[in-house]
Amino acid sequence: MSAYVIFDVDISNPGRYADFMNGVKPALEAAGARYLARGGAHKVYEGDWEPRRIVLLEFPSVQAWEDFYNGPVYQGLKSVRDECSSARLVSVVGL
Repeated sequence: MSAYVIFDVDISNPGRYADFMNGVKPALEAAGARYLARGGAHKVYEGDWEPRRIVLLEFPSVQAWEDFYNGPVYQGLKSVRDECSSARLVSVVGL
């Protein structure tokens, strides 16, 4: 089953975030992931959630997601991401 990963990201340094994106895009592709949404317009219809920038990714499986997230490539990139942004992150198993 696919795994879907939702990031709610607040970018404080766009230039440094571009460095993160330049590294993470090929790493995601190598992990079999694909972007479904990345920073497009969004609208809250219910509740008090105030998302900043939404990124939605699809991974082939939860295991693929966890291997990517916990692996050395992403963990190295995550330190760059943490320098220039803050994020909320959840994953959900697809049907």
